[in-house]
Amino acid sequence: MTIPTDAHEWFSFEDTDEMRIWMFDLTFLLSSWTCIFGNGCQGVLDGDATDMMQGCCSYGAHFSGKEDIARVKKAASTLTKDQWQFRKIGREKGITRKEDGETITALVEDACIFLNRPDFPGGPGCAFHRAAIERGVPHLTLKPDVCWQLPLRQVDLKDETTGYITSMITQWERKHWGEAGEDFHWWCTDSPEAFVGAVPAYLGLQEELRAMTTQPVFDALMAYLEQRRGTTMLPHPAVRKR
Repeated sequence: MTIPTDAHEWFSFEDTDEMRIWMFDLTFLLSSWTCIFGNGCQGVLDGDATDMMQGCCSYGAHFSGKEDIARVKKAASTLTKDQWQFRKIGREKGITRKEDGETITALVEDACIFLNRPDFPGGPGCAFHRAAIERGVPHLTLKPDVCWQLPLRQVDLKDETTGYITSMITQWERKHWGEAGEDFHWWCTDSPEAFVGAVPAYLGLQEELRAMTTQPVFDALMAYLEQRRGTTMLPHPAVRKR
């Protein structure tokens, strides 16, 4: 039998504290994926945008809910002019906009208002990320949920018969952007250029995994991944393309 080109290996177990089953994408977590923003990331426009250094910030961030919006607005109010290129615009015009009924971060010069550009004295990249590094705090305490979770994606499915919820944590793929994703010139989780990390992806995403789960679930996941470190039954599809 021929293995499908997009096949992934999964690790699942039942949560002993609630009616939930967790499923984790081992193929991605054990891969060598790493964020290469500023180091070869081609961005998500319809052509190679490496020199623009926008990463996945070109279209703004969709908020997950009211709490996410409130937290990000509070965090934005603490950013300094040395951390945030468009601080003045954000304070004068606001940091959010509406699109198809959803709240999204505002755009400035065709990219997220929080994205510092290459001409900024402090350098390109997310203003929240820079602030987090300078303050010595996890970036997930400042960024919108979708931004700190990427490239991880959690999907919760409820069984209406049993009440159990199946929570799947996997990679965010091009297809998850809908029709817009089809226009991306490049996307990191399906491109071998991003699979160059010195350590498995799960080690670089520990804080994100901890925040998306619970401490007992995180501990169980880490213990299993450490047992599997260095071994994979099913290499990542992006690597198999090489």
